[in-house]
Amino acid sequence: MIRSGFQVVARLGHHRALPGTCRILPRLNLTSASGSSTDSLVSRFCPEKTDLKDYALPNASWCPDMLSLYQEFLEKTKADGWIKLPSFKSNRDHIQGLKLPSGLAVTSDKSDWRIFTRCIPMEGQGYEYVIFFHPSKKKSVCLFQPGPYLEGAPGFAHGGSLAALMDETFSKTAYLAGEGLFTLSLNIRFKNLIPVGSLAVLNVAVEKMEDQKLYMSCVAQSRDGQTVYAKSSGVFLQLQLEEESSP
Repeated sequence: MIRSGFQVVARLGHHRALPGTCRILPRLNLTSASGSSTDSLVSRFCPEKTDLKDYALPNASWCPDMLSLYQEFLEKTKADGWIKLPSFKSNRDHIQGLKLPSGLAVTSDKSDWRIFTRCIPMEGQGYEYVIFFHPSKKKSVCLFQPGPYLEGAPGFAHGGSLAALMDETFSKTAYLAGEGLFTLSLNIRFKNLIPVGSLAVLNVAVEKMEDQKLYMSCVAQSRDGQTVYAKSSGVFLQLQLEEESSP
């Protein structure tokens, strides 16, 4: 979710600083067994009423496969326990009222924050995607249609664009399943190229949760499952957000 500070969070389990170095982020609190429930996390992440734009809604650029599979999963939200996650332009919008733990907060005079996968505002040109999450199964499915601004080899999506969206789907799943906030590791094996403008389906699952880490897997494939584009695994650190203080 947040790749900056990567080396810092990787050392959070250590209590002593190396000689001659200063301690960084000494007061970070790892998520405990009494952390927030999945239901409360989902409720905050998916507000029923908001003026924020949801970028994970169909638009004219979506291919027929993307539209039809979106409708299939939308039906599953009515009875099968799946939840369509909204996608705002910044993670700040998803965690309103919360903030990063003390020591990780940054200040800036910039106001137009955008998550990387929503940095291309033109419909159909960059990342077109929507994530569906199943709370009890701790699984997610992401429908991804890469646009021409994500091209690598002519006519195909750059492998880095798929890696970024795998990380993004991991992060949303990790946070909602168990307050996973930071990517500790991400390993990918690419299998086939994704044609620009076509649909790739990312199936993400939490394999286990232990030692305050979430271990996750992802398979990116064609809709019919006949073509595997990539397989990946990731490890996320559990870390509780803090309540923002009232002004």
